[in-house]
Amino acid sequence: MSNLRYVCLRTEFGGIPAFTFTMKVKDLMPMYYVAIRGQDKEEGAVQRVLNSRRISSIKDYILDGNTFFSSFILNWTEKNSDILHERNEIIIPIVFDSIQVIDGQHRLAGFEAAIVEDESVGENEILVTLCQRLTTKEAARIFLNINTEQKPVPKSLMYDLFGEIEDDDTHAINRITDIARDLNESPNSPFYKLIKFPGNPRGVGSIELSTFTQSLKEHVKPGGTFSKFKIKTYDNQRSLLENYFNSIKFYYDEQGLWTSKTKNPFVKAAGFGGAIDFLTEHLISKCVEKKSFTTETIKGIIALKGTSLITWDELKSHDGKTARKKVKQLLEENVLSSLPSQDEYEF
Repeated sequence: MSNLRYVCLRTEFGGIPAFTFTMKVKDLMPMYYVAIRGQDKEEGAVQRVLNSRRISSIKDYILDGNTFFSSFILNWTEKNSDILHERNEIIIPIVFDSIQVIDGQHRLAGFEAAIVEDESVGENEILVTLCQRLTTKEAARIFLNINTEQKPVPKSLMYDLFGEIEDDDTHAINRITDIARDLNESPNSPFYKLIKFPGNPRGVGSIELSTFTQSLKEHVKPGGTFSKFKIKTYDNQRSLLENYFNSIKFYYDEQGLWTSKTKNPFVKAAGFGGAIDFLTEHLISKCVEKKSFTTETIKGIIALKGTSLITWDELKSHDGKTARKKVKQLLEENVLSSLPSQDEYEF
């Protein structure tokens, strides 16, 4: 039986021995296979059914000259032969369908599709971490760690890191989607579990992702409002929106209105849009003067009073444009009412 030999690093994670090394894609192709959970009965079957659209996208990504820096997690399952470790080398018998994929099945399927169109892709080196005869429980622990505990990096972070974007519109949509997803998943967010993403089941979420996109798109572009006031990074833009709406939420919570889907105007397109109009046209400049975008600073500026709070009941009979304007006016009026009297000014 022929063998493959690679210089490797032997490690142990959570009591599971593992070997990490690089190998050529063409060497792995005949040996890997995928075991689907709920479908295949063997140990280590934790994978989902392959998504053909995702494979096509990965294939195109590879054919464009790209590769992957993250490791492929694999499991040696062949019963009649073992992988061996001698000194700093791993020795792998060449056996068809002997290596089960724990993480990376779509990337490998993408490579397989790319090789059909360009055989040289098989010469690409990939980083793999190989375990041996994992139980389903062990494989599930690894799979869940990768797919639930590790949070994906926002796509739009590329702009913050390198200042490079495909185009303004793509950047804006990616950035808003990243922020909206973060706000929807954070328990400290005013929009925790309130944002409706495409494909959500009926009744899940209150405010549409498209509302976020339409209201914020022009402001998060590289030359938009946020950029003009030097609020350019993902973290700062996200914090500004979270602090701003948490400030409004504070006053609406006092009256028990924020959690009411029928009364909270800010989970409706017109209310959210009006709030963004006020933020970009008035509030940001006032916060810049104070050099502070904290929740306490913003609460002090907007100074909403319980008697002045507007609800969706008062707005739903108006058209969207009018309702949006009324929300903006509510916030403007409370800023004016919080100003000092003229007797307190010094000249």
